[in-house]
Amino acid sequence: MVTFNFKKWNTILGWSTFAIALITYSLTVEPSLSFWDCGEYIATSAKLEVGHPPGAPLFQMIGAFFAMFATSPQKVALMVNMMSVFSSAFTILFMFWSMTILLKKIVSGFTEFDKNNAIVVLGSAFVGSLAFTFSDSFWFSAAEAEVYAMASLFIAVLFWLGLRWEEDMHSPRGNRWLLLISLMIGLSFGVHFMALLTIPSLGLLYYFKNYKTVTIKNFIIANVVIVVILFFVFKFLLPYTLAFFGKMEIFMVNSLGLPFNSGTIFAALLIILFFYFGLRYTKKKEKPLYNTLLLCVLFVLIGFSTWLMLPIRANANVVINENRPSDAAEVLAYYNREQYGEQKTFYGPLFTEAYVGLDEDKPYEDEKPNYERDYKTGTYKIVNNYVNARQNTSDTQKGFLPRMWSPDNAVNYMTFTQPVKFTINPEYSHEDELVQVVAEFRNAYSSGKLGIEEYDKFLKSYGEYLIIEKPSFVDNMKFMFEYQFGYMYWRYLMWNFTGRQNDIQGKYDTQNGNWLSGIKFIDEIRLGSQDNLPADVLNNKARNTYYFLPFILAVIGMIFHAKKDLKSFYVLLVLFLFTSLALKVFLNERPFEPRERDYALVGSFYIFAMWLGFGVYAIYDGIKNYLQPKIAGPVVITACLLAAPVLMAKENWDDHDRSNRYTAVAMAKAYLDSCEPNAILFTIGDNDTFPLWYAQEIEGYRTDVRIVNTQLFTQDWYIDQMKSKAYNSDPLPISFTHDQYVKGKRDYMFFQELTKERIDIKQFIDFIKSDDERTLFTIPRSGQKIHFYPTNKIRIPVNKETVIKNKVVAPQLNDSIVSAIDVDIEGSALYINRLMMLDLVYNNNWKRPIYFTGGSFGDDDYIWMKDYLQLDGMVYKLVPVKTPIPKNGSPLDMGNIDTEKMYKIVMSWDWGNSGDPKIYHDPETRKNSISYRTNLARLTEKLIAEGKKDKAKNIIDLAMAKMPIDEFGFYTFVEPFASGYYEIGEVNKARAILTKLAGKYQENIRYYKGLKSAEQNDMYVDIVTDIERYRALLDIMKQYDKTFYETNKVKFNSYNKMFERFARDME
Repeated sequence: MVTFNFKKWNTILGWSTFAIALITYSLTVEPSLSFWDCGEYIATSAKLEVGHPPGAPLFQMIGAFFAMFATSPQKVALMVNMMSVFSSAFTILFMFWSMTILLKKIVSGFTEFDKNNAIVVLGSAFVGSLAFTFSDSFWFSAAEAEVYAMASLFIAVLFWLGLRWEEDMHSPRGNRWLLLISLMIGLSFGVHFMALLTIPSLGLLYYFKNYKTVTIKNFIIANVVIVVILFFVFKFLLPYTLAFFGKMEIFMVNSLGLPFNSGTIFAALLIILFFYFGLRYTKKKEKPLYNTLLLCVLFVLIGFSTWLMLPIRANANVVINENRPSDAAEVLAYYNREQYGEQKTFYGPLFTEAYVGLDEDKPYEDEKPNYERDYKTGTYKIVNNYVNARQNTSDTQKGFLPRMWSPDNAVNYMTFTQPVKFTINPEYSHEDELVQVVAEFRNAYSSGKLGIEEYDKFLKSYGEYLIIEKPSFVDNMKFMFEYQFGYMYWRYLMWNFTGRQNDIQGKYDTQNGNWLSGIKFIDEIRLGSQDNLPADVLNNKARNTYYFLPFILAVIGMIFHAKKDLKSFYVLLVLFLFTSLALKVFLNERPFEPRERDYALVGSFYIFAMWLGFGVYAIYDGIKNYLQPKIAGPVVITACLLAAPVLMAKENWDDHDRSNRYTAVAMAKAYLDSCEPNAILFTIGDNDTFPLWYAQEIEGYRTDVRIVNTQLFTQDWYIDQMKSKAYNSDPLPISFTHDQYVKGKRDYMFFQELTKERIDIKQFIDFIKSDDERTLFTIPRSGQKIHFYPTNKIRIPVNKETVIKNKVVAPQLNDSIVSAIDVDIEGSALYINRLMMLDLVYNNNWKRPIYFTGGSFGDDDYIWMKDYLQLDGMVYKLVPVKTPIPKNGSPLDMGNIDTEKMYKIVMSWDWGNSGDPKIYHDPETRKNSISYRTNLARLTEKLIAEGKKDKAKNIIDLAMAKMPIDEFGFYTFVEPFASGYYEIGEVNKARAILTKLAGKYQENIRYYKGLKSAEQNDMYVDIVTDIERYRALLDIMKQYDKTFYETNKVKFNSYNKMFERFARDME
């Protein structure tokens, strides 16, 4: 008989884990926005706007609730971040309770559940829950406004509800749990789809509860059924419900002549009537199974109703209104993420499609018709020519489970597997020149003179003359297991339960992003010597080592669980596999993604941490025969607490503590403060757009600046929004009308040369605007008519008086104003976003200042006007003054500099505590130093050239104070400041910088020296780079400080001599 009050202590300890997690995350939460999607989520939550597909309306509505408690606009981000804090803490609470339910059942199955066992069950759940609390990926998501913390909460709640349902399944209240589960599944769609991956494990709970005898047949059927249910909810129920609304709307408006929205209302009434009569009928006929199934579907749809926020807010024309999902058809496209294109999971094209071209038999397929409202006729009309509008790549390059699918990543795919095989097409085998070219290429590649990149270029150049074999199924599977399962899952699992090398993204090298145990001989087998590691490596705050202890505990727990209760083990195993490997199959990641993707896998880490907790009980169960249970229990719990959660908390705290860090919002404001009033700012990616959205939307900062994301500028809905006023920013001067840029029209224009003459931009734009047959090109075998442009040489006239009147450039540059800007469009196609940018520049006529963030160095990102830029702080202003990049210069040397203007801008920046060594400088903060340092170095150089040495000193001092060498790295970009100090006579400061930088390279070279010869050969580029960067410091000394140079030359030569076989010149 158990006298121990298990229920009471289960409640107390559950809330204790909640409190520990809540306090931990509250202490380490980001006080403002983070990089990547957080700025967008905070802005769209606080103002209930429409973010990127597939949306998170419930997340946003709850975020809006939390934002209500902000005491000022600057605290809104903190409050929305606190939503993730509370979500994560509640995840830990439900995890604890789920573990005690499971473990109590397991223990009761093979022994008496006495007081000692009850204490260890609670202790095991406590250890497992806290281990997950302090795990790397989950903690990362808990401290910022991203959907993954709340998605984890839904996984935890759904699984706990499933366990409670199993307990009461055959009681009168059992179905109530099921209906609550259905509601939660529907609600989870308003956060993130990954919570749906709990459905298979919930189905297995039902199966094992109702089928005491497991046979091969019913086991296989059960597994098939649960997968079918998952796909029914994810791919059928909600998409087809949305499609039903959309089709009914178009039918009733177009065919029956009813007003807009009548079809949507009628569809809603039909669904309501269906459930009303369905439930009434099944109740009357006493069919409880069908009645319950109908109720489950109904509750899923009720939960999904949070998505109504999207069309409601889209129709309110909010400022951030991505995809503008204003009706059912558009919401469906939003749900299906159609903006990002279609990616095949089970059968589709492989990367070799880029070499082969279109399918011979069916080169084109129909696109989806694009319906828009025509208020003149009161109908929906198709605005795109959808027949044969989509290219269909060759069927010879399609396969099952296409893992290697992205043509942009062809080189990396072939590096992971093998170069694709090819032969000369028999049709061209008689052409001797082609045969010779192919033979020479084969010889050059086999001899090592050419690499995979050249292999890729060769196939792109000669693909039409070759027969190219697609990657085999075996190649695809090899890539899936080696990269997608191995590198992109196993590595992340080991990060969380064994240790992590650093916070730098791994690119399949041994120096960055790997898992690390802290056990020297094991780490050396995989990563090379761990002796003489540089201080930068050892001091990286994300270098966390757990010595395999949490991992071993989890493995012990898995084995124990499988031995004691195979059924519940399989339930957890299925949830683990669906949130890990199955998710990897669905995501189908490329080498390499823009950033690490561990955050999407927290569901599987949640299950692994549960097994970690079970491992505690397993150890107790093994030693209680040798030690009194009342002693063994506390000893084991205490030891495991130290071995897992305490160790993980100690190691992970410094790189998960985001408190007092404001670098992301500081960067956003630096961009905006670099712009003149009423400016237009072209941005490129997430990190130069979302923080700026946040600053404007939430803090109301510089709302006169119109931010134009050039990736979104390809979408008709976004162009529409740019033509509307937003806060203090006037509409953009775009001359194209909606019907001229609607999706499917002018998405891109072909280059078909009709003249070699340079033509005026107005003539160029008018040609593209025209629908005259002479301005259209008919694609053979498709029938599609595509607009083309007759020349790639255009001229933008410059009215000097207008430029001077609007003070576009400083008065001293007035004589340098050009009469016209000549633009040479590169490539064979002009995309709609570049056309809109050119049209905007022309129509603006220098009235509003136009800027580029500099997030890329592609010529097209600056609409081929790199020679007409002026660097103002963090942005490049378009000016009618030609400043070519020097012949020996780099893209970092773009643009003229007005020193007085830029000095004033830079000295006014808020740096967001970036110079504080106590904060965690995350990788994005450190990367941004490249732009900061480069721009400040250029300003310094120009100030010195103009004799303004005091101001130059202020800039160098500012750079060194706000971006300390040890915290920011990227040492190459510090060198100009040493030169600058010499130029202004601050010799000691220059020497201090050079000495510190030299010490960094010396540490690296000493580490390389300890590697094996083969490892040194693999790291040849890194070694030579460090030697030459070290030499660059000597060059600075040689130029400015001969005595210091002579002293350091000897030391440099001694380090260079360590790698004599690499034949680098001595000083």
